Amino acid sequence: MAEFRTLAPGQVARIHVHDVVTGEDQVVHESTAVLFEAPNWTADGASLLINGEGVLWSLAPAQGAEPVRIEHEALPEINNDHVLDPDGRHVFLSAMDGHIHRAPVAGGPAERITEDEGVWHFLHGVSPDGRRLAYVRMASFEEPGRLAVIASGGGPSTLVDTGEGHIDGPEWSPDGAWIYFNSERWATEPGHAQLARVPDGGGEVERLVTSGTVDWFPHLAPDGRTAVYIEFPAGTLGHPADKAVSLVVVDTADWSAPRERIALPGGQGTVNVNSWAPDSRRFAYVSYPTAG
Repeated sequence: MAEFRTLAPGQVARIHVHDVVTGEDQVVHESTAVLFEAPNWTADGASLLINGEGVLWSLAPAQGAEPVRIEHEALPEINNDHVLDPDGRHVFLSAMDGHIHRAPVAGGPAERITEDEGVWHFLHGVSPDGRRLAYVRMASFEEPGRLAVIASGGGPSTLVDTGEGHIDGPEWSPDGAWIYFNSERWATEPGHAQLARVPDGGGEVERLVTSGTVDWFPHLAPDGRTAVYIEFPAGTLGHPADKAVSLVVVDTADWSAPRERIALPGGQGTVNVNSWAPDSRRFAYVSYPTAG
């Protein structure tokens, strides 16, 4: 039985490309048939990679472009956690078998990276040198997710201490010095995630901003100077779909002073993975409006 998400009656998946310099926001594709999620960019900036119907698709970041399904072999149905290998030729993907896989961007045979059974591995980050993966480790959905790191070729995992509370969305800074994520360690009510970072290799956890909203998925641009994250309403549990959310653009020198806030219907699938273009001035995201 398929486990991928589908559009509600009358709902649309709109894939946007947003320019943080000019403020221009362009819808490059609109689908009433497939619920597309979680765009990221190929290393050359020529294509977006998106998931939909349990598989990976390629989409040119130009208005009117049509998604093209990428054919992979030995790859289970995937979810919306996929990140490019710095080699530019491969992509790491989380699948609904609970494991992380590696496959060619152009299509072809996939290989499974993780081995431990009975554990969910939700991939979010690849180290800048391509040697390690950062993921959320969960033995069940009733316990908090933990930050774990594994060699990109497989092997044993290492847990990184981030304190109490669920974490999600771990990814390295472009210089490899930090791992950024969202954490509930400071929550005084269930689900109140805030943005944080921890030194690569472990150390003191730093809170990036204190807010009354529920903040998820901090994504740094390749130049490390700008970031975007998704802001859910206060009281939100997890990162559900079909909420009134905002994407918040900040300078990484001061996360407390947003440069821009983009309101949209979305949440799950909007920016689950790093969606910055190689030029560091554009990012992609998905909104999910319903007609009327």
